[in-house]
Amino acid sequence: MAWNGRVRRNLGTKDEQAMALFVSTFINKVDRKGRVSVPASFRAALTSQTLQGIVVYPSFTNAAVEGCGTDFLEDIAAAATQNFDLFSPEQDDISTLIFASSHQLAWDPEGRVVLPEEILAHANITEQAAFVGKGRTFQLWEPEALKLHQAEARARALANRPQLNLRRPEGK
Repeated sequence: MAWNGRVRRNLGTKDEQAMALFVSTFINKVDRKGRVSVPASFRAALTSQTLQGIVVYPSFTNAAVEGCGTDFLEDIAAAATQNFDLFSPEQDDISTLIFASSHQLAWDPEGRVVLPEEILAHANITEQAAFVGKGRTFQLWEPEALKLHQAEARARALANRPQLNLRRPEGK
């Protein structure tokens, strides 16, 4: 069976459903109209979703663009509803920074999307865009800025040696 970029998750009362998994880094050309090819493995990871495309919004922590499928946005909406009071400052911040700033971008028959000017400007993307897999999400970077970000992340990881517990909870 060929890898299709999808993993399974248990959604409680629903049957298990596939969720997108984005891995690797791809640097693709951006044309003068703002069109860029979405990596084939990223497109494959999103084929079962209703939007045949990607969702992007400006990162509020980096000069980059956050990207995901609609399933991830649905999870954020559910978590915000469960964890924040309606009309609370936290709920309003999430809505403003993510939902109000998001763009749903359908890909064309060649697998390209048109990145809006505000998205390109936020990440200083001009001629090339780096698609960076981050598990359930991905980011778009200007390639030289990505190199700097990766060096900083590597230095932090070397200094801090982060630990990740991969043990499964009992009963799973």
